[in-house]
Amino acid sequence: MQRGTFQLMKSVNKSIILNKIRTAEPISRAQIAKETSLTPPTVSSIVKELMEQGLVRESVLGHSSGGRKPTMLHIDTDAFYVIGVDAGPENVVCVLTDLTGTILERKSRVLKNPLTNEQFLSELKDAINALLQTSEADQEKIIGIGVAMHGVVDVHTGTSLVAPILNLRNIPIKEVLEQHFNVTVKVENDARAMALGESWFGGHGDADSMVAVNIGRGVGAGIVMNGKLYHGAQGIAGEFGHMAVDINGEVCECGNRGCLQTFISGTAIAKRAKSRLKEQDGTLTGKDVFELAESGRQDCVDLLQETGHIMGVGLTNLIHVLNPSEIVLGGGVMKSEKFLMPAAIAAIQQKVLTPEARKTHVTVSRLGDEATVLGAIALLLVELFDPVAQIG
Repeated sequence: MQRGTFQLMKSVNKSIILNKIRTAEPISRAQIAKETSLTPPTVSSIVKELMEQGLVRESVLGHSSGGRKPTMLHIDTDAFYVIGVDAGPENVVCVLTDLTGTILERKSRVLKNPLTNEQFLSELKDAINALLQTSEADQEKIIGIGVAMHGVVDVHTGTSLVAPILNLRNIPIKEVLEQHFNVTVKVENDARAMALGESWFGGHGDADSMVAVNIGRGVGAGIVMNGKLYHGAQGIAGEFGHMAVDINGEVCECGNRGCLQTFISGTAIAKRAKSRLKEQDGTLTGKDVFELAESGRQDCVDLLQETGHIMGVGLTNLIHVLNPSEIVLGGGVMKSEKFLMPAAIAAIQQKVLTPEARKTHVTVSRLGDEATVLGAIALLLVELFDPVAQIG
């Protein structure tokens, strides 16, 4: 689909009606008018236009207490498609979904460091092209590409300002991909994309404030407040991993000392394990530590429980600063949930200031490895369905 076509599909009233149908389908025109305060003629006119665009379809007649039965409306989920990209730092994952976020096709490729900006962009283009080549979906129905990128992102220009683990700066992702594929491209920090994915697809109901924390090769967070993804004044809100917890600690990849990331990331867990488990070789990973703990190695169990306690200290700070109703944890490290979570929850219960704050719901993502790439999909869907909740 051409970039301009997607822009024409969007308007506030259209999106209000689309989102109402998405969240309440099947629903009648009369009910939409009642629940949105739009006039019945406005609803009928916009629904007609949405049906002509292929976004909405009618179903069999609904129930009526008398008189003519209403025709019910649904989102036509196969009308259009979205591409989502989880870009780095270790691999690129691309998916094609319908308008419900159902994954129809997937491709992935490993990133081999060191990379230049041009090589990284070439990897993105090659991964997306591979996805398109194997998909049977009508490519004219693709409304855009969402990219979840690690590090600091300028969401307005779609530029990766700092990708610390890849050691890259100022990558013009949006500009290059829009020029190459001629569709709308949205770029976001991976942890914030994960938060949006959780908000849209994670089954969290009407949580009005939520923080999603991504703990893997790095550590980051995304903040959803009143349905909006929060960026902060200079766009670095959610850099949870760079909260200083030990001013005399080791140097982080960001250059500061004692960041939380140097304690709870997968790399940090492996590093601590290598220094303690003398018989292990230099290839030990965070995943290996989990598997050793699973096999009954008490020293690995102890290390993961210690990590969970430190994680709980960080989450307590998060509760004190933001006081969210829910915190969702994801990323590869959380595969060690059974060892980490009891210690993390105990630390929160011990250290949080008030009894009410102890009730903060802290849980592990049910979306698992899909949360971030589904968040990349949601970058496009929020534009289409919910412009009032524009990312701020």
